[in-house]
Amino acid sequence: MIKVNTNNNLVEIDYKKYQKDVDRVHKIIHEKKGPGNDYLGWLEWPINYDKEEVKRILEAASYVRENFDILVVCGIGGSYLGARAAIEAIRGLYSDDKLEIVYLGQTLSPTYTNQVLNYLRGKKYAINVISKSGTTTETSIAFRLVKEMLEHEIGKEAAAKAIFATTDKEKGALKTLASSNGYETFVLPSDIGGRYSVLTAVGLFPLACAGINIKEMLAGAKKAKKQLSEKKIEKNPAYLYAVNRDYLYRHGKSVELFVLYEPQFTQIGEWLKQLFGESEGKEHKGLFPASVTNSTDLHSLGQFIQEGTPLLFETIIYVEEPTEDVLIPHDVDNLDELNYLATKPLSFVNEKAYLGTLDAHVKEGNVPNLVISIERMDAYHLGYLFYFFMKVCAMSAYLLDVNPFNQPGVEVYKQNMFKLLGKPRV
Repeated sequence: MIKVNTNNNLVEIDYKKYQKDVDRVHKIIHEKKGPGNDYLGWLEWPINYDKEEVKRILEAASYVRENFDILVVCGIGGSYLGARAAIEAIRGLYSDDKLEIVYLGQTLSPTYTNQVLNYLRGKKYAINVISKSGTTTETSIAFRLVKEMLEHEIGKEAAAKAIFATTDKEKGALKTLASSNGYETFVLPSDIGGRYSVLTAVGLFPLACAGINIKEMLAGAKKAKKQLSEKKIEKNPAYLYAVNRDYLYRHGKSVELFVLYEPQFTQIGEWLKQLFGESEGKEHKGLFPASVTNSTDLHSLGQFIQEGTPLLFETIIYVEEPTEDVLIPHDVDNLDELNYLATKPLSFVNEKAYLGTLDAHVKEGNVPNLVISIERMDAYHLGYLFYFFMKVCAMSAYLLDVNPFNQPGVEVYKQNMFKLLGKPRV
């Protein structure tokens, strides 16, 4: 399903020496004995997920697709990044699907928020608000605004049938609001953190609304769970990758640059930045996660990667089969001197750009490269890929001796913001 190529990592790693630490962390993960172990629900989720809830998700998604033109996904961080990454990766950036997906609540920008509200005004839209607590500032403000507008346009009773809440099963402000107003609700499990939640209702409901086969995505994750439970490094691509990135970090690299070769995969890079940054960046440890989309960024950051400060290594996520393709035409005048590529598919050029860049960065730039390749980008393979990276992240963070599932540093900015806003103390 996934191949991890370490031939260009520019280092010699003694995996036998690493195996003892990997065995220790593997045991911590699977016996749920490490810091944050109460947030390991995602580990068994592909086999333990609520089958009845998935049935309700599919029914609600069918209702949305039949009755609305737009779904507003209202969330931030892990409450929206995974869904957006999956929807764009599979549907593309200019989908002709009948249901448009719009995102709100991921920013405090007044300009963006007002533009989205103006765009929605007068249209047929449903809302999926996602928050475990219901008090996340960005999401709560956006939801208050869009809910008020929807209730004003179609009435409170009709609006209640167009609002779907993904939140805690039993408690919290959003759960209370949903219960009092009769919103359809889905569960963000208490033992799964936001950045690990894409395979729960957090991701599955908007994905199903977007027409993506969520059962196939769960099946791909189930396959990953089975294949990535092997503790031997050489037999487990997740652990092989985790060990390589750990080794490079401990030997002078401070930045991991995720490299993608399709614009519609850009949000996968954003999801990875949150997953690894929020999970590993603690106690003054961890790789700084960054991302580029080539060949676009070869014309901006390519120079730095090739010859700049040697602080990074690259992790290329390469999809072997493009979702779509186009042939390069023959031109009689040939002023651009491209007729040598006439009749060739653009995927051929994109592949050679990837291979040529890999060769240049490794051999000339001395930049270590890891390559993660999958056959195609569909629901099944993406489900596998999501689980793969979550397993990598757990192994990587525990190898650093940090808790992969908390985010104490995030709370600092929130408290400062609340103080400046004059939020009343409870």
